[in-house]
Amino acid sequence: MTADSNDEDLSALAKGGRQNFFGFVLRLLARLPFLFIAGRLYGSEALGTFASALVVVELVALVCAMGEKRGLAQRLSAEEDTANPTNLVYDGMLLALLFSGLAALFFWFVPAPLFPSGDYNRIDQFIVLAIPGYALTEIVLAAQAYRYDIATTVRARAVVEPWTISIMAGALWFVIPDSGLEMAYLVSIYAGLATGLWSFFRSYGAPREWRPQLARMTRMTTRALPLATADAIEWGTRRIDIFILGLFAAPTAVGVYYIAQQVASLPQKLKTSFEPILGPVITKNLRTKNYQAIAKQVCQVGFWIIAMQAGIALALGVPGEAVMGLVGPEFVGGTGALAFLLAAEVVAATAVVSEAVLIYVARVRNLWISIATIAFQAALTVGFILALDKTSYGEPFKAAAAAIALMIALGTASLVKAVLLSRILGHPINNFRWALVYAAAPAIFVGWLATFLPEWAELAIGVPAILAVYGFVIWKRGFGPEDRVLFARRPKAGSAPPPLHDEAR
Repeated sequence: MTADSNDEDLSALAKGGRQNFFGFVLRLLARLPFLFIAGRLYGSEALGTFASALVVVELVALVCAMGEKRGLAQRLSAEEDTANPTNLVYDGMLLALLFSGLAALFFWFVPAPLFPSGDYNRIDQFIVLAIPGYALTEIVLAAQAYRYDIATTVRARAVVEPWTISIMAGALWFVIPDSGLEMAYLVSIYAGLATGLWSFFRSYGAPREWRPQLARMTRMTTRALPLATADAIEWGTRRIDIFILGLFAAPTAVGVYYIAQQVASLPQKLKTSFEPILGPVITKNLRTKNYQAIAKQVCQVGFWIIAMQAGIALALGVPGEAVMGLVGPEFVGGTGALAFLLAAEVVAATAVVSEAVLIYVARVRNLWISIATIAFQAALTVGFILALDKTSYGEPFKAAAAAIALMIALGTASLVKAVLLSRILGHPINNFRWALVYAAAPAIFVGWLATFLPEWAELAIGVPAILAVYGFVIWKRGFGPEDRVLFARRPKAGSAPPPLHDEAR
């Protein structure tokens, strides 16, 4: 592959990253009102019940998407010369709709896994309708990402969904305070789906001469199972801790942990921001067996993610008590959990970018590593919680223990997956640079000084100061010319999406 082609790939990755970084900022602005409303109006117990149901709904929906979030790019890339590759997207949508519909029906009649505490009503059960909506949204956004349309993902995930759930949660508290969170979430899922479908139909159009075939869909299901399982497990590592806490801790502890996790998930979105655009670039280079370019792209994107995540983690973690106290005084006990969750997201970045390639070149081995990771995490979480039961430490320490288990498990997975990928590609995979340490040290010092300010000033002055100091040092000491293309105003030409050779454009 030529140097120009590599530059085009880098430019495409940078463009997608820029769009999603903007989406991250929008998501942050929209998430804060929801956390405030949920914490202040509904309280930790209601949040715990909602979080337990959310774990099951999103996990099942992700499985029902049949791995199309990342697998669709490979299928379209392999068959883009067929008469109607658009029909491949509709195959995936139909399959997801069938599986998610059956899953929703099952949990409607067997709601116990959604609400392990047994505290729910008939309205709460309607949250099962989010399963088909979530699964279809994953596929629609993946299809748009194949055409390098990341703007739709930003609109759906960073604007429509978070603002809808924030507004609806506030409005429904006056109408159905016992079920407002569940119904607000349901409305937000279908608002996001509608946003994705609007762009999808304009881009892909209707299917042409499409006839669902049982044999073809069976083969598709069989092929997708390893990837779907890997997607579910990767997502599950961020949610199994809530499930286990729901079994071993009080709903209030689950609610506090959920808030900490929601704050920590903000830098996680920076990581997932690159996934939609990374898939098409990787599959293109795999077709030409340009392993050197793939290794370079993985290292490049991995550093971008870690550099941005570390800055956000420091800005949210150092003034952690003030951040958690913003949601409500009863959530300050989750500050320890927040710190370890933020650290977990940073160490997990290498695993995510490595897996973006492994799902295509070693999907079975990647699956086994993912299974071992979530099993290791579950064992650590249960072990830590049981050990705490023999002490006098309270419920907040159980939340912190679950976060520590997650950090250890994800750090181990990052190391193992990076080593495996480097052996397969024949090129080293390393996302760490010493500039991260040089930038973190003064940022931590500035954040420590900010903790002596009043809480409002700690947030209003301390958070921007941490980001400013960290950003200045990482820009000067860590970012080279290829890194700075991420912030270039105009990406290089040639980042047009791979064409779909059909008439439905």
